[in-house]
Amino acid sequence: MSVPAFVSLLGIVIVVGISMYNEELNVGIVAIAFAILIGAVFAGIPATKVMQSWPIDLFMILSGVTFLFGIATTNGTMDKVTANAIRLAGGNTAMIPFIVFALITIITTIGPGNIATVTLMAPVAMAIAGRIKLSAFLMTLLVVGAANGAAFSPISPTGIISQFFVTKMAPEMASIGKPLGDLDVMAWRVYLDCEIAQMIGNMGGFFLLGGAAWMLQQKHSTLSIDEVAAKPEPFTRHQWMTVGAVVALVLLVILPGLSIMKPIFTPAVMNVLGNGKAPNVGALAFMLATALLILNAGDSKTVVKSMPWSVIIMVGGMGILIEIMDKAGGLGALVDIIATVSGPVTVTGVLGFVTGIISAYSSSSGVVMPMFLPLVPGLVKSVGGDPVSMIASINVGSHMVDTSPLSLFGAVCLACAAANEDKGKLFRKLLIWGFSMSLVGAALCYVFFGLLGL
Repeated sequence: MSVPAFVSLLGIVIVVGISMYNEELNVGIVAIAFAILIGAVFAGIPATKVMQSWPIDLFMILSGVTFLFGIATTNGTMDKVTANAIRLAGGNTAMIPFIVFALITIITTIGPGNIATVTLMAPVAMAIAGRIKLSAFLMTLLVVGAANGAAFSPISPTGIISQFFVTKMAPEMASIGKPLGDLDVMAWRVYLDCEIAQMIGNMGGFFLLGGAAWMLQQKHSTLSIDEVAAKPEPFTRHQWMTVGAVVALVLLVILPGLSIMKPIFTPAVMNVLGNGKAPNVGALAFMLATALLILNAGDSKTVVKSMPWSVIIMVGGMGILIEIMDKAGGLGALVDIIATVSGPVTVTGVLGFVTGIISAYSSSSGVVMPMFLPLVPGLVKSVGGDPVSMIASINVGSHMVDTSPLSLFGAVCLACAAANEDKGKLFRKLLIWGFSMSLVGAALCYVFFGLLGL
């Protein structure tokens, strides 16, 4: 192993270690500093050149999408959508957890992403759990499982991050005889893979650890839906505009891919919507958000403050470090290490386990995915196997452990638990469950993506 490769590998280990030790520190800033030092001192890459590695395409897409859904959140649209959806249960309280699960899945899929959705929905869901006497632990499994299952929608931030790295690796995969095919189709395949894995893990846990017994008890419940979710005020004109913008975003992402719509979505139209061939969700989001601002449906200053800048900076900074690590030979060295303990089938389980362990202490989308997704081409060369299965294993493994109270999602649910919950006991249960998911995630990845090749 060359000195630059060793130093870059050591650098990524230190940066990831810092992110695991101090969650308050934005590791993206640290990653940029390490990238500059490694690049300039050991790889002969000037600092200005290092900083040009910032993933501008990813930054623009994430900024556009999170801004549009920031409008939907800050102008009250999402709150009313949530309240109306919960009220669909009527007097059947046993249906409420599944409505929460479905609602979080849908909201995450259409664009806000798992972080924004959990932040929005966890206080509501945990308050509802207290009212219907459902364990906060079981509700956490549903909230996190639903959000992370849908997180890899191609139009949500985590799915965008995944697709960014997949798009970067596509030419290399084609050159080694393992083409990824239609990237849009592959993105939805990864989405479904992650949805199935999260449902098996977290929904299975819900039923086995008390959810089924709780549902049977609800046959005698006399709780009114008004006690669970008060009837909201009707949607305002600006909120209907926001709903229309979100629907338009989803349609403009999906419709251009349908053959029947080709006469409408000509190359000239697609130049406006994207790159001439496919829509760019960031460009669409910026245009729709601007229309809402002009129509006074949102306050730009408030929305900008609500955007997840810490995650965006984290992903961008890690992107720079991974780029320099690749040029210094560190990625190749890491591939060799993983290849020594993996085969074409077992590599999926190894990736699921390693990403799960690291993610339990660190950011799944901000640190773990940017670190491991670029390894896929090298692993395919070294051990063989299916690249899409490896991508799905990294994504699933890194997100199965997020119920841990050491992660953002587990911590938010813990903080929002009802006053009658023993939070010390809840902390321990979430911690044990979160860490056990590193093993469960590894097993799921090995069986589904390795043995069965789904």
